[in-house]
Amino acid sequence: MCMPRQPMAEVFGFRIDAMTSEADRHLQHRLCPFNNKVPSCTKDKANDPLGVCSIYDGTNITITCPVRFRQDWLIATDAAAFFFPSGTKWTSLTEIRLHDRYGKSAGNIDVVLVSYDEEGKITDFGALEVQAVYISGNIRKPFAEYMSDPANHVNLDWSNKKDYPRADYLSSSRKRLAPQLIYKGGILNAWGRKMAVAVDRGFFETLPTLSQVSKDQADVAWLVYQLQASDDQGRYKLVHSQTVYTQFTSALQRITNADPGSENDFLKLLQRKLDEKQLGRRIPPDTSSLLDAFAQDEVEE
Repeated sequence: MCMPRQPMAEVFGFRIDAMTSEADRHLQHRLCPFNNKVPSCTKDKANDPLGVCSIYDGTNITITCPVRFRQDWLIATDAAAFFFPSGTKWTSLTEIRLHDRYGKSAGNIDVVLVSYDEEGKITDFGALEVQAVYISGNIRKPFAEYMSDPANHVNLDWSNKKDYPRADYLSSSRKRLAPQLIYKGGILNAWGRKMAVAVDRGFFETLPTLSQVSKDQADVAWLVYQLQASDDQGRYKLVHSQTVYTQFTSALQRITNADPGSENDFLKLLQRKLDEKQLGRRIPPDTSSLLDAFAQDEVEE
C-alpha cells in the first residue's frame, strides 16, 4: 500500500474512494452506519458533523471515532464473554452516568452490560469503555475539501499542509484513557465489578507493556480491534485482534507512571541552566552598548 497523501480513511462509514450508491446516500444525508444514538452522525457538531471515522497512520488505519467501534456490536458480545458465564441472559445500556460517594459525576460509562434472571432482575453488570484515538492537526479542513466534491477529491493531496492531521496516541492515553481508569475505573473496581476497554490495535501497541493474567484472575479485559477490507461496497470491517487480561491496579500504575529517563541527563540540564544564570550575574551589562541604544531611541523619536 502506498503512503496516502491525505489523512482520511473513512467518511460516514465508507472508504473515501467508495463511489457506490450506498456510499453516496450516507454522504448526502450524513448518516452513521455504526449504531449511533440517532441515524445521522453527530460527531463534533450535530448540524455540521465531522464524519471522519478513521484516519491513516502511515499505511495503517486507526479509529478516531468511538461510535465506529459499535459496528455489529462486536464489542458488546466480546465484553459479555468476559463479564458473564456462557449462556447468561444480558443486554446493554449506553451512556450511563456514574457518581462518586459525594454525588459528583465521575463521567458517563460508554456501555453497561447487565445480566438478568427470568423475572428481569439484574444479577450482575460490567462496564465497557471505548477509547478512540485523538487527532493532532486539523482534520476538518481536508474533510470539508473532500465533501465539497467527493468524486473529484478522492486523490486529494494534503501532504504539504503544516497542520496535517495525525494520530495522537500520547494524548489519547494520558488525557483521556488514564483519567477514565482513575475515576470511573476506580469506582467500579471498588465495587468489585469487571471492566472492558475497547481500543484500536495501533493505539494499544503504543501503551506500556501490561502484566497479563489469566481470564479468571482478571478484572480488566483489553479488547483490541483493527479494520480490514471487507466487501466491494467500499467498507471496512471491525475485526477482533486480541484480548489482553490484566488486573486493574497493575494496569493503572503501568499506564499512568512514566518510564523514567536518565537522572544524569536531568542533572546536566540543571547544571547548564544554573551555569547560565550565574554567568549572567557575573557579566554586567555593557554600559557603552546601553548608551548607544538610548541614543538610537532618541534619533528614532
